[in-house]
Amino acid sequence: MGPLSPTRTMRLWGPRSLGVALGVFMTIGFALQLWGGPFQKRLPGLQLRQPLTPSPGSTVSSCLPRQRLVFLKTHKSGSSSVLNLLHRYGDQHGLRFALPARYQFGYPRLFQASRVKGYRPQGGGTKPPFHILCHHMRFNLKEVLQVMPSDSFFFSIVRDPAALARSAFSYYKSTSSAFRKAPSLAAFLANPRAFYRPGARGDHYARNLLWFDFGLPVPPEMKTKRGNPHLPRDPSLPQLNVLPSGSGPRAHHPLDPNAVFHPAPTVAGGHSQISSPSSLDLGSLSFIQWSLAWLDSVFDLVLVAEYFDESLVLLADALCWGLDDVVGFMHNAQAGGEQGRGAVSNGGLTAEDRQLTARARAWNHLDWALYVHFNHSLWARINQYGQSRLESAVAELRARREALAKHCLEGGEALDPKYITDRRFRPFQFGSGKVLGYVLRSGLSLADQEECERLATPELQYKDKLDAKQFPPTVSLPLKTSRILSP
Repeated sequence: MGPLSPTRTMRLWGPRSLGVALGVFMTIGFALQLWGGPFQKRLPGLQLRQPLTPSPGSTVSSCLPRQRLVFLKTHKSGSSSVLNLLHRYGDQHGLRFALPARYQFGYPRLFQASRVKGYRPQGGGTKPPFHILCHHMRFNLKEVLQVMPSDSFFFSIVRDPAALARSAFSYYKSTSSAFRKAPSLAAFLANPRAFYRPGARGDHYARNLLWFDFGLPVPPEMKTKRGNPHLPRDPSLPQLNVLPSGSGPRAHHPLDPNAVFHPAPTVAGGHSQISSPSSLDLGSLSFIQWSLAWLDSVFDLVLVAEYFDESLVLLADALCWGLDDVVGFMHNAQAGGEQGRGAVSNGGLTAEDRQLTARARAWNHLDWALYVHFNHSLWARINQYGQSRLESAVAELRARREALAKHCLEGGEALDPKYITDRRFRPFQFGSGKVLGYVLRSGLSLADQEECERLATPELQYKDKLDAKQFPPTVSLPLKTSRILSP
């Protein structure tokens, strides 16, 4: 399915209905996530931005590096590799992380600011003390904005739900009751309702996991219908009129936050009040379209795992970082997997694989809609960035990664965990597949050793390192001094 052009989108919506639709989603989008109190009190100073505009000839020296970052770490989408580069950047620049008490922010429950270690409610306009929020959570904008400033750079990553399903089935088979009961992924997708029960323990991993991680609600028709919902006959979802990039994603010029709550006069009544998300009558604007438009209004950039290196180049450009800031190794990859290495397609697949891919996309149709939308968004940004310029940057990124791997790593690549004896670099093993990790070469200089350690450290160990740095254990100095001075 090819991306929709702005012209085609206007033909589908029409200028008047498009204006109405955008006004509606801006009003109800925040009603959904901010439900439970006066809007102004919940979202002080929220700033949304205009679509990205190309800046030909711009250089790193012409902008300041962005250092207030919110990364929604989605599951099984290459997010651990992104987390490593955020850990390294923040560590090297002395930035403060909003850290969970353990390793996740109460997942699978929605994120709550109170779960951030060291968080104190902000008052009197004081600036939040954190620079980066990036560990596992289920997105909850209202609570995120209690911790991070509203002009933070929001970004995330998505993956083709067919590839994600393969990885999730292996990784979460013991966690999801639906996966645990199924003898194989093929058997599960052939008749998912025989195994899947909404709300059962761990079953959010078994269907529309990306949609769940983004904190989006289940469409009303999926809540009310019993038994098998009507899955789309064509998993490419051609009926979705997804909005093109440039019609929503935030860019660099803040809007008046009142626009969120008082949409343009194209909305009937000018200042429509939403009594309850369940009472919304969206008319021709589908629930999925509205949800995607709302995400566009919040997230500055969404990476795509199948085009991981291209995404990293765009991320560096958007953040005004150097290319070296986004060079790193893959983390939390399972042996035999191809995470972030090319899109799932019909080329070269067996008939059985093609059937599994189609069924996975149909069963996870919300994730597929989300993926199609942000894949389109990514390529629209690539066109703005410039194809030849991007190809050159990607080649440089890969050459730098290969050089670092040869210099830092034993064997120059990820290894089976049985070879990793240093616990600092042994990744957490979970699920039925082996999670690969790294062994450092011997004989490195002190400076190279430190840099290679940062590149090879898995997410849990790096989180512990950052935690110890931000919250050093208290030491009883009088006792320590008395021992030193004692004969």
